[in-house]
Amino acid sequence: MTISLPSLAYAKNALEPYISEKTIEFHYGKHHNAYVENARKLIEGTDLADQSLEAIIERAVADPSKQGLFNNAAQVWNHSFYWNCMKPGGGGAASGRIADQIASVFGNYEKFAEQFKNAAMTQFGSGWAWLVLKGGRLEIAKTGNADTPMAHGVKPLLTIDVWEHAYYLDYQNRRADYIDAFLKHLVNWDFVNSRLV
Repeated sequence: MTISLPSLAYAKNALEPYISEKTIEFHYGKHHNAYVENARKLIEGTDLADQSLEAIIERAVADPSKQGLFNNAAQVWNHSFYWNCMKPGGGGAASGRIADQIASVFGNYEKFAEQFKNAAMTQFGSGWAWLVLKGGRLEIAKTGNADTPMAHGVKPLLTIDVWEHAYYLDYQNRRADYIDAFLKHLVNWDFVNSRLV
């Protein structure tokens, strides 16, 4: 099977106090792992069993009868990507090549952060806010539920999970505080820069 729960690049308590070990245990250990297990069951014994996660998502998004597979496989991909978007001691103004691109497109980091936060705040219900590269240009996007830009030929650079399970244990209904903490203290700009190649 090609679908697996990836190892975290940091300890489960490494993002504290902004994301607690308890949240990581539930979000990564329970929710993310459940998507992995569900997706594995759905491809077991099919011609998708040995395909890459990206190929599985591509096939599933094109076939309405595979909506359940898409939901689970895309959530595996989204979550794996999300964990890489954070690091202990991260956040703050962008650095590296992405900083220049953000300044060019949005004017400055503060304007980018304001638009990114607005996308995350206005995603109704469950979903994601993204910084993506579309047609060679930076854009901010949002997707509902399991949807993911990579399923539509758009390259994700950064995401924040705004499903309640991502923040409710730590922030309850204070989504804005979670988004602020993500931007100020957690974003892994090294990872974002690595996606520009």
